[in-house]
Amino acid sequence: MSTLRERYLAMDGATVIQDITTMNPIKQQLIEKCKEHCSYSYSPYSNFAVGASLLLESGEIIGGSNQENASYPLCICAEKTALAAASSFYPNTGILSIAVTAFKKGEFVEDPISPCGSCRQFIAEYAQRYQQPLEIIMYGTNFTVSIDSIYKLLPFSFEAKDFQ
Repeated sequence: MSTLRERYLAMDGATVIQDITTMNPIKQQLIEKCKEHCSYSYSPYSNFAVGASLLLESGEIIGGSNQENASYPLCICAEKTALAAASSFYPNTGILSIAVTAFKKGEFVEDPISPCGSCRQFIAEYAQRYQQPLEIIMYGTNFTVSIDSIYKLLPFSFEAKDFQ
């Protein structure tokens, strides 16, 4: 079986980044913001703190963190808290990119984590809403991955047209 890194290298639309300092400064800020938001996580049950950040068309960066609940189905993922905040405070501003990472056992994850299936669908809704592909950046200390579109992670999303 191939490693996670090898799978990303083979993935259409994915770029593996060894050193984030080689990235655009705004993307570096986006990663730093998602790392910062890990510290705002409420994750007493899993001890898996997730941070997410969004780059809006205006240049604004919005963050979010996972919020756990003793009743697990009520937990809210970091990506969803960031998207809800952006939609609430900047309802007519498109979203260009989302960055995500996690912190566990006193350090950031070595390999990047991917948004869960539910978050992928949630992100796809915003990509459809703003008619943009929405780049996904996943940070790990070993390497970072940039995927040029949520549709590469969720090629068959449920869409508004499915209701018609």
